[in-house]
Amino acid sequence: MATVRDATYDVLRTLGMTTVFGNPGSTEEPFLRDFPTDFHYVHALHEATAVAMADGYAQAAGRPAHVNLHTAPGMGNGMGNLVTAWHNKTPLIVTAGQQTREMLLLEPRLTSRRAVELPEPYVKWSYEPVRAQDIPAALLRAYATAVQPPVGPVFLSLPMDDWAQPAEAPPAPRTVATRFGPDPQRLEMFARVLADSRNPVLVFGPGVDRSGSWPAAVALAERLGAPVWSAPAPERAVFPEDHPQFRGVLPFAIGPLAEALRGHDTVLVVGAPVFRYYPHVPGDHLPEGARLLHVTDDPDEAARAPVGDSLLGDPGLTLAALLDLVPAADRQPPTPRAVPAPPEVTVPLSADAMFAALAAHWPADGVLVQESPSNLSALRRHLRINRPASYFTMASGGLGYGLPAAVGVALAERDTGRGRPVVAVIGDGSFHYSVQALWTAARLALPVVVVVPVNQQYAILKAFAELKDTPGVPGLDLPGLDITAIAAGYGCATEVVQTPEQLGAALATGLRTEGPTVLPVPISTDVPTIL
Repeated sequence: MATVRDATYDVLRTLGMTTVFGNPGSTEEPFLRDFPTDFHYVHALHEATAVAMADGYAQAAGRPAHVNLHTAPGMGNGMGNLVTAWHNKTPLIVTAGQQTREMLLLEPRLTSRRAVELPEPYVKWSYEPVRAQDIPAALLRAYATAVQPPVGPVFLSLPMDDWAQPAEAPPAPRTVATRFGPDPQRLEMFARVLADSRNPVLVFGPGVDRSGSWPAAVALAERLGAPVWSAPAPERAVFPEDHPQFRGVLPFAIGPLAEALRGHDTVLVVGAPVFRYYPHVPGDHLPEGARLLHVTDDPDEAARAPVGDSLLGDPGLTLAALLDLVPAADRQPPTPRAVPAPPEVTVPLSADAMFAALAAHWPADGVLVQESPSNLSALRRHLRINRPASYFTMASGGLGYGLPAAVGVALAERDTGRGRPVVAVIGDGSFHYSVQALWTAARLALPVVVVVPVNQQYAILKAFAELKDTPGVPGLDLPGLDITAIAAGYGCATEVVQTPEQLGAALATGLRTEGPTVLPVPISTDVPTIL
């Protein structure tokens, strides 16, 4: 007779989820015993690393990923990157072991006391099956919940003695919709407003990339002759950044953002919150006289917007529908933004000089994963993303995501057969949050190159301290960290890079290497402005 474990693995096969990310624990061993040969267990050395790897894999592969964690302590370890997965709108199925049902009343060691509550509110659905036999059907419901908009992670708590129980008849296979179109009447109203606008501006967000709708976004921008901004603090690139109508990334503070939009009477926001702010710089949310139109597939995102009229719908389907309704505008498109002047090359390099060198040697089909908040403005000035699904970072603002996410992206590039080169830019502060990911990358022989700007400080926090006038904050310097020795200890090739030419050569070598390469680059300790 088939067991619950047998039936669950069959469901996972049906869903195409034969890759499992995790760090094994005792409460998970009954599920993992005699691990099937047609499955791949991606072994991380820490649960936070496992969650971020699964996130990067799911985004790059374009399908949900399964991450298996260890009861309450493991869930606690993974929560930081689960928060990021929620904000990234990544479809993850997170499972965790639970103590044996017969002992739950006693709350023995490794009991998850409130297992369903623990990951909330950062999952779409959280459940512990009432019966062992419900696990396969619960997994199907979890999958359906994760992939329907707004996409996001879900959680199942699974008692360790359930797996050996006899299974019932397998649940009936079914499919669910993953996209929905906009309301026709409201769509027509949006189209009329755009057609009648004197000077519209388009603000695109990560939903444009997630829905695979760059071509529709470009077509609408060109039809309207309107400038295009990226929504503030985007976790994905949203528009070809070498396009003459692209203006850059909006600042993520209220007053400065409104100032950047001054002069426009209609602001169309597609696939982004309105807006993602961080430092409080007061002001009006929009310039005087401007009207905001908001397209999103997330009702909560629409509800919390402080201004604007919303239209619920898949960003790609809505952009395509608008193209059918909006006439071509008789206006001159904006002049292209200026190309930054070549930065001076100093010793150590400035952040601008380092990223100019990286851009000069960037692989043609490269994928960038970044977590270098101190140097992000310099990076975006010089390295312009010009194709979809090529830029990933954390929407949450929490560190420790980028390095393991890059490993997950690189694994997805291998598993899908695309084989696109993956480069991570990880600040020396961020590097140490989930440094264990290097071991997994080395064990899997993934040719990911990790460029580490080394300024020996949390420069972004120093910038924030200057903005908010908070002098004397402790713990903002990072002396005595030997990144080369640490990378070598995890099995990586590594080389300290001092010049632009050395960076280009080391990058090319690293992308040809069977395994990860870590390139520390000493840079200036100048503190950038936060806005």
